[in-house]
Amino acid sequence: MENADKAQLLNRFLGSALGTFVGDALGEPVEGWPHRTIYSRFGLVDTMIREEGHYTDDTQMMIGILETLQQADGFDPAVCARRFQENFESWRGYGRRIFGVMERIGQEIPWDQVGTDSYGNGGAMRIAPIGCFYYRNLQALKENAILSARITHNHPEGLAGAVAQASAVGLALQHGLSREPIKPESFLDEIVAQVRDVDQGFAECVDEIRTIPGGPMVEVIEVITGRYGLSLRAIESVPPALAAFLLTYSFREAVVLAVNLGGDTDTIGAMAGAVAGAYYGYDQIPQEWLTPLENGPKGRDYVVNCVKQIVSSLSNPV
Repeated sequence: MENADKAQLLNRFLGSALGTFVGDALGEPVEGWPHRTIYSRFGLVDTMIREEGHYTDDTQMMIGILETLQQADGFDPAVCARRFQENFESWRGYGRRIFGVMERIGQEIPWDQVGTDSYGNGGAMRIAPIGCFYYRNLQALKENAILSARITHNHPEGLAGAVAQASAVGLALQHGLSREPIKPESFLDEIVAQVRDVDQGFAECVDEIRTIPGGPMVEVIEVITGRYGLSLRAIESVPPALAAFLLTYSFREAVVLAVNLGGDTDTIGAMAGAVAGAYYGYDQIPQEWLTPLENGPKGRDYVVNCVKQIVSSLSNPV
């Protein structure tokens, strides 16, 4: 892999990983708020509300996937399950069912026997590194997205959310590297094709994105919030995150739209940031969002170093 190619891949991989982190931290203070409450209090949230941008379970689990790719030179669900359990900090906002999953992993129960029938968005929120690592092979991307999600989620909707989000990241990265503009219709066609055999209903919800009209951000927010529940359920949060990317024209706009939808704002922001970062690149993430990100032992710089080591180890694109 040529150095110039690696530099471009690094820019997009970093963009997706730090895009997850930024969207998570930007949305965390207003998680659970309806969009009109957010607007009445802040207008459009476009700056870090807290002095330090804290990450939640979204980014912490993404870090576990990064560590797995770094350690295993590819995705290994057994390694990843251990990473999830070792990194687990309960105060990061984990869903109730995850506590039992972490306990079972700690008991050394096999990774494919610890998950639940959850249809939540946990498999999708953390998936950005899978999309970046397997971006050239959508079948391998799909297979590994499912493996990653199955550690915690076995419901078809939960698996479909992970596949849709990973596919969006991979496709966005492809277009970012080639500098080809994304055509929303064909972009959605490819995601729907990836998801259809996992969960038909989920594929239909993704397909509905094409019917959302563009326009001023406040008007687009009203339309999206009228279509989707914006809850922890994957089918109600992944499509809005994809719409936030497809209906905007910069990294900043995508994340601002996503966070201001309300509901599960940290996760929707993280997912929109992951896709937008893969397309626009790390250098398009506003510095005023990057600087406040928490930077402890597994903070901003740690994420950057993980991505750099993964990309540097690649002799050829996967």
